[in-house]
Amino acid sequence: MQALRPVPRTLLRDRAHTAIRDAIVAGEIEPGAVVRDADLAEQLGLSRAPVREAFSRLADEGLLESKPQSHTRVTPLVAADVRDAAAVVGAMHELVTRTAVPRLRQADLEEMRAANDRFAAAVRAGDVDEALGADDEVHDVLLRAAGNRAAAATVARYTPLIRRLERRRFGEGGSCRSAGLHERLIEACADGDVDGALRVTEEIWRTLTDLADPD
Repeated sequence: MQALRPVPRTLLRDRAHTAIRDAIVAGEIEPGAVVRDADLAEQLGLSRAPVREAFSRLADEGLLESKPQSHTRVTPLVAADVRDAAAVVGAMHELVTRTAVPRLRQADLEEMRAANDRFAAAVRAGDVDEALGADDEVHDVLLRAAGNRAAAATVARYTPLIRRLERRRFGEGGSCRSAGLHERLIEACADGDVDGALRVTEEIWRTLTDLADPD
């Protein structure tokens, strides 16, 4: 039998990053919680090295903060940080929308509609994980069609900061993004209406910026 190839170190680092990031965004590791690389490495079945690398990346993304010679903890939810992230992510989505709309095919539009149907059903059911996952799928179609890797990387980097607040508000009985806004976005895309799609995109991200305003 042919010997298996070792798993590349980068994949272990990425696995650790994804798992810890998702736990922070979901609130399974709460804001302010102290995290230890040894503990998380044991839970993930990894060595400490990829977890430490993941910590460094998560700190760069604003989800962890370290005090030298002391501790690493999950950053608190700070409204100003969420507003800043929403502004950046919104600008990237507007850039992507401008490029993507003329490139969309019928299959892309059908994919967006199917994702929005799942989003609406999840919101009605109170399923935050499914709702936010479906929301990502709607916008991922545009990201993919635009083919702008720098914009996609920026969105991936800053969206988790926004998701933490969306999840908290959803759990407090609030609502996340509107299926109606998605419908308007999709129809503008179907009509090839770049300006209309941009207006809806701006409205979607303005709504998220408003979400971060203090009560």
